Amino acid sequence: MKKSMVIGANGQIGTDLVSGLAQRFGAENVIATDIREGNHGDVQFESLDILDNETLEILIKKHNVGTVYLLAALLSATAEQKPMAAWKLNMDGLFNVLELAKAGTIEKIFWPSSIAVFGPTTPRDNTPQTTVMEPSTVYGISKLAGERWCEYYHNKYGIDVRSIRYPGLISYKAEPGGGTTDYAVDIYYKALQDGKYECYLEGDTYLPMMYMEDAIKATIDLMHVDEEKIKIRSSYNLAGISFSPVEISEEIKKYIPDFSISYTPDFRQVIANSWPKSINESQACKDWGWENSYDLESMTKAMLEGLKEKLR
Repeated sequence: MKKSMVIGANGQIGTDLVSGLAQRFGAENVIATDIREGNHGDVQFESLDILDNETLEILIKKHNVGTVYLLAALLSATAEQKPMAAWKLNMDGLFNVLELAKAGTIEKIFWPSSIAVFGPTTPRDNTPQTTVMEPSTVYGISKLAGERWCEYYHNKYGIDVRSIRYPGLISYKAEPGGGTTDYAVDIYYKALQDGKYECYLEGDTYLPMMYMEDAIKATIDLMHVDEEKIKIRSSYNLAGISFSPVEISEEIKKYIPDFSISYTPDFRQVIANSWPKSINESQACKDWGWENSYDLESMTKAMLEGLKEKLR
């Protein structure tokens, strides 16, 4: 059995994906890599800068890797502060993996896109799979370009590359990583630690979100469905659940009655205003049977229970 390699394993998605892959296929069949040192239990870890193409190829061959999950990227808020670094990391890293697949070194690629590919001119309610895409952020521009390159490499060279447009992702296992939707992670930390939270978005800002357990299930399911079922080679819409800071704070108050929230919008509000409020995920449901499990209520319960244990 060929192994799976997670690049960017120490990040928010990577931490949970490594664990999910190990649980489903065995720790011995997963390789975790990141530019920073990491500990993933029984899963073997290797240091890797995704921009170092030579080391990437050596590690793939050394560990008999067939599938690569490329998660290394600078996220939306961070990318706005470091646009050239974000473009280089997000695009050159993808090309390094695509070219190795073209050469036959890699059999299958997962590359995450994002709701950031949409922009101010996109329909914001129930955003369709195929629609106007004019992103206004560095992160969104890089993700849209990446979608087009993934589809091109599939059509031109037959590369088996698969992708999901993630909504905001919520998990207690890793710290927030510099995304505009990270308030929906940080708010749970602050609720337990301080009993209050100052939000950088306005209270009525609706954004699509997803509990990490659902995101990991979707990712692994997509990568292990029969190839002929994959009809979208750019990236699949995934919806999750849409809510506002006001709604998440009200849900938290059911467990922490004295919790309070205040609002001081910053540059991330402009980014959020350019993104969808809700997503149409019918294509993913039709093609590979996707179904979301968590709503705001069950996610809040899981987050608070998980964080209490972690912070203890």
